Amino acid sequence: MEKREGSDWAALPGIAPDDAEPAAQLECDGEIFELRPDGLGGTHYAWLNGPNPGYGFTTSPTSDNPEEHRTNIRGFLSMIDPETGYIEED
Repeated sequence: MEKREGSDWAALPGIAPDDAEPAAQLECDGEIFELRPDGLGGTHYAWLNGPNPGYGFTTSPTSDNPEEHRTNIRGFLSMIDPETGYIEED
């Protein structure tokens, strides 16, 4: 599936549908994320070794390309407040 520019995403507290497919793990810059399809054409990312267990985000559309997933993860991590481990709103 092709990634469209400006993909939609939202920060989530580790939410995934009960009937979601098995998760995959991906390492990015020393951080480990669980990736799981969201059932709507997107991907849930849960930050496994972050300061807030399961905190993560969702992107849409999904991709089969690990480097696209790493790009999504880096974008998420760039917004994290190092003191709280959460995305802080202005």
